[in-house]
Amino acid sequence: MSLPEFKLLRPRTVTEAMETLAGHSGNIRVLAGGTDLIPSMRQKLFEPEYVLDLRGVAELAGIYRSESGVIIGALTTLRAIEKSPILREQYPVLTEAAATVASPVLRNMGTIGGNICLDTRCLWYNQSLTWRKGCGFCIKKDGDLCHVAPGGTKCWAAFSGDTPPALLCLGAEIEMVSPAGARRIPLHEFYTGLGDNYRKLKSDEIVARVFLPACSAGYRGVYRKLRVRGSIDYPLAGVAVAIKRSNGHVADARVAITAVNPAPVLVSGATDALNGKAIDESIAEAVGDLAAKTAKPLTTSALTPEYRREMIRVFTKRAVLAAAAN
Repeated sequence: MSLPEFKLLRPRTVTEAMETLAGHSGNIRVLAGGTDLIPSMRQKLFEPEYVLDLRGVAELAGIYRSESGVIIGALTTLRAIEKSPILREQYPVLTEAAATVASPVLRNMGTIGGNICLDTRCLWYNQSLTWRKGCGFCIKKDGDLCHVAPGGTKCWAAFSGDTPPALLCLGAEIEMVSPAGARRIPLHEFYTGLGDNYRKLKSDEIVARVFLPACSAGYRGVYRKLRVRGSIDYPLAGVAVAIKRSNGHVADARVAITAVNPAPVLVSGATDALNGKAIDESIAEAVGDLAAKTAKPLTTSALTPEYRREMIRVFTKRAVLAAAAN
């Protein structure tokens, strides 16, 4: 599949990038690492007249300590996050999640900002133009029918990023910049829960930085992921767990899941189920049940929704036990 014709724009500063994006609003796509955008353009899911390549904007990359925690530039590669001594020591759930993304080659290209903004995926959407045309298209692209939930008006395409559930467990915030200025929000407010309009990013905004709070440093973290192949594939179910221990008991804990909802989500009730406890099999199983109830997988992948929900239950139990044993 060939790429559609487009004009590549390569700004060197954030200011230049924002001005360029605003000047071509509605007919431009932003490229960070390109590992998701380029295949989607080959499938004719996007056919922009302009592509804004941010890779030359050096100020958007890097990992830095600050008084309030750690700052990660949105263009920081997943490989750099995976190997960062600061992050591996203080925020291990994030480095574990980053290490599972695709393959080493793609982690050298893909960025944290791109993973946060990853397009939602569906068996009926991520196909060639010819294939989609034969199915009558779908709500997410060119049609008005959801093949996953026929008769419904909601798109159920699943969010499949690996690092966002880890970031949710850490209480991360993100900063977006535009010609109007910068705004900073908790990551969980960035996602809408809708498969087609899945993020709260304005047409003239760029995700610039990720903030990890100092209060989340030192949490023991684990990420577990279901995929068909041991590398390359997106998650079909993913679980992140971050736990802070005190005197043999859990002082604080968070659990988040991905790939089984239109957004990455924190598991409601998991913190209360774990806090103050000495984790054992029964507690880990109870948290697994909570995660399975939170998951709403539908037929967005080749695996059945029932299997993916059960794997969320199993992987959550395993991740909780592993985090407690670290």
